[in-house]
Amino acid sequence: MTRQTAVLAVSAVIFAAGLAGAEAPAQPDEWVDEATGHRVVRLSQRDGSNSSFYFHQNPFTAEGDLMVFAGTTPEGRRLFTVNLATRAIRQVTDRPSSHEVVAPKGREVFYLSDGSVCGTLLDSGATRVIASLPEPYHSGSGFTVNADETLLAGCYAEGVAEFYKRPRSEWFTAIFEANLPNALYTIDLASGAVREIFRENAWMGHVQFSPTDPALIMFCHEGSWHRLHRIWLFRLGDDAPRKVHPRSVENEIAGHEFWAPDGRTIWFDLQIPRGRTFYLAGADIATGEEVRYPLTRDQWSVHYNIAPDGGLFCGDGGDERSVAGASDGRWIYLFRPKDGAFEVERLCSLAGHDYHLEPNVHFTPDAKWVVFRSNMHGDGQVYAVEVARASGP
Repeated sequence: MTRQTAVLAVSAVIFAAGLAGAEAPAQPDEWVDEATGHRVVRLSQRDGSNSSFYFHQNPFTAEGDLMVFAGTTPEGRRLFTVNLATRAIRQVTDRPSSHEVVAPKGREVFYLSDGSVCGTLLDSGATRVIASLPEPYHSGSGFTVNADETLLAGCYAEGVAEFYKRPRSEWFTAIFEANLPNALYTIDLASGAVREIFRENAWMGHVQFSPTDPALIMFCHEGSWHRLHRIWLFRLGDDAPRKVHPRSVENEIAGHEFWAPDGRTIWFDLQIPRGRTFYLAGADIATGEEVRYPLTRDQWSVHYNIAPDGGLFCGDGGDERSVAGASDGRWIYLFRPKDGAFEVERLCSLAGHDYHLEPNVHFTPDAKWVVFRSNMHGDGQVYAVEVARASGP
């Protein structure tokens, strides 16, 4: 979707509204969804507007006890942890940030702050400055950390800042058509060395290291999905990337890609053609073979995600303005694979949610909850809905 700078701009507007003193509906801390019978809790039980991470940016520690989220303070946007068992919240950074991702084993959050790449230990709050990035690098999307937690990777575009001054309806297509110089790069977490690894005149984004192979990176070509081949793999040391899922018909789209936890499959939203038939598809990176789970128009989601054991999927639905044009799609969904199809369950109603703020679903590490962000009660907040049903129909 959008670049990190654009995401931050939207977040700033939402956060500013939260700090402006305008009256908003009371934020409930916990309830059982009347339509689904599933329990929902607000994880961000603090003042201000709060936001969970983008759907493929890991916010959790390996032990599953802590999750990182962003929230407003009088000094601006800062990072917090929430204990998923006790719901205790603690501020862990005292500086502005973007590009955030958590190294789960090292229990450290990495981010860009005023041009410096920083790491903050979640337990002690100790912060280190790892590297300094020049201005073009600030335009990229979020960092990704590799499987052995020795490298970060990211991407950037030269000359893109001027485009972001236009309305999104203008700059999205304009950036795609401009063919600006873009590059992938890595940052050594021990030495701070920054190395450019691949460069081309095509808009890049959504950089994601494999969860199991420390040298394998997935990235996308950004832009109008029906006009490009979006999903690519790049191995450190290679000269060129490898295409994942070539388009087969005109106006076919594939995107919002993410890794399976075992690193063997890349999952993505597949529409053949755009807006007509809908699938959650997975491509085996070794063989290229694909599995496709069909979805109805209402079941289509802006983003999907997968449970840590690979056995369940979730989705964040969509509204009438989304690409699927769903008439009844404002739900957090649970998808259970069975016999080549999905058993679909609605977990939480998003009837009051404005999809200009994307919910961005995550499973918790124990797969017992689906975390999402929503403005259904006013300011943006971070919620979790329990996978097991509490009561109801």
